Amino acid sequence: MAHSSTQSLFDELDDLLENEREALLKGDLEKIAALLASKENLIDKVNALNGTKAEPLKELHSKIVRNQVLLDGALQGIRRASMRLATIRHIRRNLETYGKDGQKKVIEGEVVRKVEKRA
Repeated sequence: MAHSSTQSLFDELDDLLENEREALLKGDLEKIAALLASKENLIDKVNALNGTKAEPLKELHSKIVRNQVLLDGALQGIRRASMRLATIRHIRRNLETYGKDGQKKVIEGEVVRKVEKRA
């Protein structure tokens, strides 16, 4: 591969990694998913290069690692939010507490709603 096409490949991957970073910081999961196929394709092309200089690869690698850290943080946040919502749903159904005697008690919280139709 010629030097100019190699450099354009590195530039294209660099731009994609910056776009991915911005999407991660904004929480734009749809954009992140849309960039995935292009990212995989470009990384495959970079991996296929032989005899390239290590300096551009180091910079790209550091950006890939940076984005991976951001992605891991986003996934951790999504998991925590999901667990919190599950806890809230559980509490709505029933609340577990302890009475004066120290025994565990369950207070049912399910509200049955009925609609009465009048003429």
